[in-house]
Amino acid sequence: MRTMKPLQRFMLGLLSGGAIALLLSCGGGGGGGSGGGLGTGVVAPSAGGGGDSAAGNGTGTGTGTGTGTGTGTGTGTGTGTGADGAGSGSGSAGAGAGGGTSTAGNGGTDGSGVGSGGTGVTADAAGIGTADGLGSIILNGLRYNTDNATFSIEDATELQIGMSARVAGKVDANFTSGVATQVMSAAELRGAASGVDTGAGTFVVMGTTVSIDSATVWGDANGLADVRPANIVQVWGLPGAPGTLRATRVLVTPALTEPLATGTVQNLDTLHKTFVLGQLTVDYSAAAFPGIAASSLANGVIVRARGVAPPVAGILAATTVQGWYAIPVVDGISLQLAGVITDFASRGAFKVLGTPVDATNGQITGGPANSLGNGVKVEVDGVMSGGVLVVKKLRIRNVPGTGGPASFTLIGAIGAYQSPASFRVRGQPVDASGPGVVFENGTAANLGNGQRVTIVGDQVVNGVLIAQHVTFTP
Repeated sequence: MRTMKPLQRFMLGLLSGGAIALLLSCGGGGGGGSGGGLGTGVVAPSAGGGGDSAAGNGTGTGTGTGTGTGTGTGTGTGTGTGADGAGSGSGSAGAGAGGGTSTAGNGGTDGSGVGSGGTGVTADAAGIGTADGLGSIILNGLRYNTDNATFSIEDATELQIGMSARVAGKVDANFTSGVATQVMSAAELRGAASGVDTGAGTFVVMGTTVSIDSATVWGDANGLADVRPANIVQVWGLPGAPGTLRATRVLVTPALTEPLATGTVQNLDTLHKTFVLGQLTVDYSAAAFPGIAASSLANGVIVRARGVAPPVAGILAATTVQGWYAIPVVDGISLQLAGVITDFASRGAFKVLGTPVDATNGQITGGPANSLGNGVKVEVDGVMSGGVLVVKKLRIRNVPGTGGPASFTLIGAIGAYQSPASFRVRGQPVDASGPGVVFENGTAANLGNGQRVTIVGDQVVNGVLIAQHVTFTP
């Protein structure tokens, strides 16, 4: 047998190590990507592990392989983009053996890293809108299981009905159920109220005009008549045209008082480090930019600006500027959006939350298609293609001057039971004592602690869901 000399073994080892390093550098995706992008930053799952990144500061490319889990395993390759030149891959893995499909490793934001597992929930997805139910979370009418989700909640102690939120995870092809990997929520406005107009259903907070509708949740009040000028209010909502916000939840006596404003950046002045949100000028010269870069600020993006002192002469000295909920633009990603239509040209060309939408071939419910137009609140489900959300389903939720349906759902066990007029489900107070309440699989006498129920109502007044339908479940 021929033996290798020590020098030969040494050189071979160097060559082998170099080859392995080269393979590793090209496969598996990069490490944790840094967050860039504002509002519309690209967020994609990384292949075969690594972190997520939102494009915005600069891009890098990478290729990777990953193994998905489900009814089978499969591998695939993909390319992705990352901020600041970080090359985190975003490819989905190939079809798994045994008939299942799988998705490449955990991207942390839009990919759960878990394959179908036979559930039919396979698509990487994101939902941005309003929490209209709890148990686990119902966003824009779609229920997401949150058993393994991470929660990031600002401006409140827990997620509650009516709060704006972003859910990342997976949904089925028909947008009927999902599995969440991440849930984020924060308020949009906090400051002194002014210009209260009960007839028009509007008020103003630091230069942003807030409108209400039948689905606005009043966390600690009966309605707009309880909004007092000069009092600090806190609002969750959906940004519409610049300087406007459709309120989804309102607190008239919030625990926090530090000013907060959310909206579309206008009149950006990088020299003097200011921009405008509605009628409010934001001075960001001393602001921190957690998770984003100041250089990525641009007219047209949606941001949250926070301060510690009220505005002086219409100028807010921002202490932090944050990107709003990132809206993925990766081709093929499933996306749910709830918001107010802007830039309406036709059924096939309008925007929701600043995202181009094409509903030409989408199923439209909640009203006639010809009622679509600027100011109409909608929920849209579809798939991103070339930067446009191609709609599969569109639900009309409110038409100015006409109104629209509102529905809130709670699924869970009863707690803190005192009477049919006072109990809680998922921490939400409920009143099921009204004469018109319909009970299914039981009666009011069956209400009690530990009993599992599904509660449906159409309004939340003084923080209490007024039940219309109660279903007892095993």
